[in-house]
Amino acid sequence: MSTATPRLVVGLGNPGAEYTGTRHNAGFWFCEQLADKLGIRFSHESRFHGFVANARELGIWLLMPQTYMNRSGQAVGALARFYRIAPAEILVVHDELDIPPGQLRLKFGGGLGGHNGLKDTSAHLGTNDYWRLRVGIGHPGDRNEVANYVLKPARREEQTQIDEALERALLAWPTIARGDWNSASTRLNARPAPPKPSKPKEPPAP
Repeated sequence: MSTATPRLVVGLGNPGAEYTGTRHNAGFWFCEQLADKLGIRFSHESRFHGFVANARELGIWLLMPQTYMNRSGQAVGALARFYRIAPAEILVVHDELDIPPGQLRLKFGGGLGGHNGLKDTSAHLGTNDYWRLRVGIGHPGDRNEVANYVLKPARREEQTQIDEALERALLAWPTIARGDWNSASTRLNARPAPPKPSKPKEPPAP
């Protein structure tokens, strides 16, 4: 497991207004919110096939590929090669079918879970050994419905859970930026506490 500090954070998603609010764009949502948190702006860089932002003080690049999900690695590989960023210094943030909405998993390497964005990223990097932040979106229950499911917006209650998970990820960002991956993993991989049941209202006094 790598203990390197991150130099590149990649959010996976699809470009275009029609995909903005869809489940497959959870990685974009995180990158946009992180850029806001860091006070930096994205600009389109054609040589890197995507929107790029640079947190110079931290020495970290943010990237949102604009190549569509299945060709995400084209953008990741181009930026990583240009700035000589090792795979172990890369964090890829993506939607995850096998995790319920509201939950996160931070992991290094391992399988790709059938995710086309990860498959292409690994192909261009030549390895699976990079960090991933998996943002749970839940599963439709039928593998034949997966393509349709990820390209649609989440239900309102699910979107609320996803948004809360992204907030937790942003709170853990300083720990990730320090390269303290173990602490960040412990914090992010824990299941969030269920909401406390609301107390029944007392009847008004007679």
